[in-house]
Parts: sequence; structure tokens; C-alpha cells
Amino acid sequence: MGSLGALLKHPDDFYPLLKLKMAARHAEKQIPPEPHWGFCYSMLHKVSRSFALVIQQLGTELRDAVCIFYLVLRALDTVEDDTSIPTDVKVPILKAFHRHIYDPEWHFACGTNNYKVLMDQFHHVSTAFLELGKGYQEAIEDITNRMGAGMAKFICKEVETIDDYDEYCHYVAGLVGLGLSKLFYAAGLEDLADDVLSNSMGLFLQKTNIIRDYLEDINEIPKSRMFWPRQIWSKYVNKLEDLKYEENSEKALQCLNDMVTNALIHAEDCLKYMSALRDPAIFRFCAIPQVENALK
Repeated sequence: MGSLGALLKHPDDFYPLLKLKMAARHAEKQIPPEPHWGFCYSMLHKVSRSFALVIQQLGTELRDAVCIFYLVLRALDTVEDDTSIPTDVKVPILKAFHRHIYDPEWHFACGTNNYKVLMDQFHHVSTAFLELGKGYQEAIEDITNRMGAGMAKFICKEVETIDDYDEYCHYVAGLVGLGLSKLFYAAGLEDLADDVLSNSMGLFLQKTNIIRDYLEDINEIPKSRMFWPRQIWSKYVNKLEDLKYEENSEKALQCLNDMVTNALIHAEDCLKYMSALRDPAIFRFCAIPQVENALK
């Protein structure tokens, strides 16, 4: 109903969205028949918020690389997000994850629902990864290595300052922007984008997600994991969880405006990055999630 309501408010969007859906349906028919690829594309739809549709309208070779890149990082993120895993177990896995993707026998039980299935049957992802071209493999390994190390750092470190916030978002999302730029370049479809612009593409998406997921994250069981920087929220409340109470609604709105203003710092870089793209499918892949996130 929410999607229908949005379309009724913006009827001009209907035809472009229909074309995108038809392109994705056409791409689905070209997915390799092997079980490991079937698992990967099926799982992509189950664990992706907004990327599955735009990934599937990419050209075949790049589409496969981006699909595997997304699932590898989603699996890494599942390890980081699982608050039931002891720190002394979690940190070594995060740091070594870039090596595990080369091992079709490796898996690790964690996460819930579809994320648990992804982790239990991760061998399908590794098998598909090993079939990618060398340039794609190297880009995915490099980003997974750097992201895992950054996540491990923040397992034991609170997000206190805005600099901490930017660093954390770089590790979990800015590096995704850098990795995608490397994949576009490896496919021979785009020039290698500037790292600062690539980083901003990830930071803008991540910061809007962090803002939107406040209530879900603060109520996380067995314990919450929050990444709102103390430097911002402490101007309004003594404890971050105080923002969820109705009596603090005015302060919560002020804090929200502060967080949104911080995210918008990256908007100009995102526009510069996207204006330099040449391939229409890559442009759609980059632009649609950014616009969708900004409107939520």
C-alpha cells in the first residue's frame, strides 16, 4: 500500500519503474542455471532492501560480480550485527573474512531468518565468487579485508565524535562505494572514480539508514548497538535512548534535523559522482537507491 500511495503521488515515476521492472524480469531469465548461482540470486532478493532490482538490470558479467560483492558484504555485516557472538569470537572472524571467501567449505552459524540461511550456506557464495574474473575477485577481497578490519575496530570502540561517525560509515559503506567503482572499472564500463566521491556515495546511504533505523537499533536484543555520534545527540539528551520517549519529541526532532544536516554534507559529492557515469544501467544502479533512501 505504501508503494502504491507513493506512485499515486508521483504518477510520472510509473513508466520508468515499469521499464526497470521489465528489464529486471528479463535479466532473471538469463541467470546461470547452476545451483550456486540460483541460491545467490534468490538470496539477493531476500536480504536486500533496495538493491536486488537495480543489480539485476546490469549487464551479465558486472551483474554477477556486484551480486556476489553484495552477498559477501551482507554476510560480513551479519557477523558484525549479531550481538550474541562474543567479542573474542567475532573479531577474528571479521578480520579473516576476506580469506574465507576463497574457501567453498567455510560457513559460520549466526544471524536470524534469511541471514542465517545465507551464513549456513555461504559455500554457494564462495563457489560463485571463485568463478568471477580475477579483477573482480581482487576488488572484492580488498574491500572485504578493509571493511572487516574496520568493523573489528568499532566492536571495541564507541562512536563518540563526528570524526568517529565518518570513520565508521567509511568502513561499512564508504568502502562499498570504493569497491563498486573498482568493479565498474574492472568491467571496462567506467573510468576509476575519485575515492572521495566514491566514499561519499556510501556515506550518504549509510547515514540515512542509521537515522531511519534508530528505533529498531535502540531496541535490539540482547543489547542495542547504536552509531549516532555522542557529539550530536548529547546536545539534546543525556542518554541516546531518551529520544524514543514522547516527552522528548521536540528534542528528538532537533536532534534528527542535526543528523540529517550532517548526512546532506555528502549530497554534492554524490551528484558529482553520478554526473560522471557513462553507462545508463550503472547510472540507474547508483541513482535509484540514493533517491529512494533520500525520500524515505
